[in-house]
Amino acid sequence: MNILLTGGTGYIGSHTAVVLAQAGHDVVLYDNLSNSDRRVVNHLAHITGRPMTFVEGDIRDAELLTRTLRAAGIEAVIHFAGLKAVGESVDKPVEYYANNVQGTISLLQAMQAVSIGTLVFSSSATVYGEPQYLPLDEKHPTSATNPYGRSKLHIEEMLLDVAKSDQRWRIACLRYFNPVGAHDSALIGESPRGIPNNLMPYIAQVAAGQRQALQVFGDDYPTPDGTGVRDYIHVMDLARGHLAALGFLAHHAGWHAVNLGTGHGSSVLEMVRAFEHVSGQSVPYKITPRRPGDVAACYAKADKAARELGWSAQLGLEDMCRSTWKFQRQSESGSSR
Repeated sequence: MNILLTGGTGYIGSHTAVVLAQAGHDVVLYDNLSNSDRRVVNHLAHITGRPMTFVEGDIRDAELLTRTLRAAGIEAVIHFAGLKAVGESVDKPVEYYANNVQGTISLLQAMQAVSIGTLVFSSSATVYGEPQYLPLDEKHPTSATNPYGRSKLHIEEMLLDVAKSDQRWRIACLRYFNPVGAHDSALIGESPRGIPNNLMPYIAQVAAGQRQALQVFGDDYPTPDGTGVRDYIHVMDLARGHLAALGFLAHHAGWHAVNLGTGHGSSVLEMVRAFEHVSGQSVPYKITPRRPGDVAACYAKADKAARELGWSAQLGLEDMCRSTWKFQRQSESGSSR
């Protein structure tokens, strides 16, 4: 199958490209490189032994998207392209709605123009808002507490309307929990620009001596050690979830929302201890006040993914920490990204 990956050189897109190529699919990467590196294209070719077509373009450029879809004979699209920092979305809501919502509309217009109806959307557990119960299943009420989350939820609702309008549409919204880790080659991984927004790359930079200490936002939550609990999922497990979703859509029309998580949570301090164990390095931290909007715990009920996609997470916390540390060390030596 010929598959277009919007945001294909980004963190999750690049790992998914590996899984798809190794399964025999032909992948086209579409990215504006706003949060990724062109060298990823060569790294992917090295990992998979297969060259990948790369198109530099903005997700809002419906004309370029249409030309790309037609020229490559695309049969399905996996849509990763989107801005994703919660804090930044509060400061730049117009930019987030323009890129995420308007960009998705442009993609849908391009797909309609060339009669492509299979789409896997990179959604997020943020669409659940404040958890009313745990674990979070797909029937949990949706809401959003920030522009980033609202953009994801609005896109999901748009896609539901699109699927209802024409039975030829086959759409899966994959609600990610907390992706971490890197490919075993250490050629691709999470490489944030500037100060990391996510826990794992921040821990890795502290362990490497690039940053003094990790800030732990609150130690008085009603959790076993007082720190926030999240469902961390290895990015390679997540990538395999996209392959499974494509297989599911081949036999199921309509709109489908599916959680991709491990089904259990780990606290910030558990993550710190696991990383110290794997890396052999100390990870100093300091407790600071809670951040507004943070919740005590958030983790998935992943039964639907197992039942309908035939997918479940296989890699544990140590695998996540080990691959992250390997990627961090490779990055320092200048041999990745």
